[in-house]
Amino acid sequence: MKRVLVLNQDYSPLTVCSVERAFLLLFLSKADMVHDAPGKVMRTVSAQYPMPSVIRLQKYIYSPFKSVVLSRQNIFKRDGQECQYCGSTKSLTLDHVLPKSRGGKSSWQNLVAACHKCNSMKGDKTPEEAGMLLKNRPFKPSYIMFVRNFSGLTSEQWLKYLSLN
Repeated sequence: MKRVLVLNQDYSPLTVCSVERAFLLLFLSKADMVHDAPGKVMRTVSAQYPMPSVIRLQKYIYSPFKSVVLSRQNIFKRDGQECQYCGSTKSLTLDHVLPKSRGGKSSWQNLVAACHKCNSMKGDKTPEEAGMLLKNRPFKPSYIMFVRNFSGLTSEQWLKYLSLN
């Protein structure tokens, strides 16, 4: 499914939406097209329109702090869909680096993707106690970083708007 980057009136990234939603915003004159998808068009019965890739809202939308929702799928995306102990991509589950039974919280900094085998082997221990090394230290990605690096939706036209300056 094709997605469209939505910019606020000041050209700051706001969200990502479907092509259909973006087209509706353009059609209702609530947004302007900044970039179209090269070589792609949308057809109606009587006309064709360039398919949007980046749009900008005509009115500024106040958006309080944006953050990435902590979810199983987002942890898997952050960790590249692979076990953070052995690198396997099969039978992934979530592992608490500091086990819940020992006070570990369900947070970005304490959850990693792990295969069932490694998760069972680690059990109720820390990685150090189990003699298992983490490939990457868990972290909370910023909203822009998540869209740019982990969503898998970035197109060439999006890059200058998603820079981490």
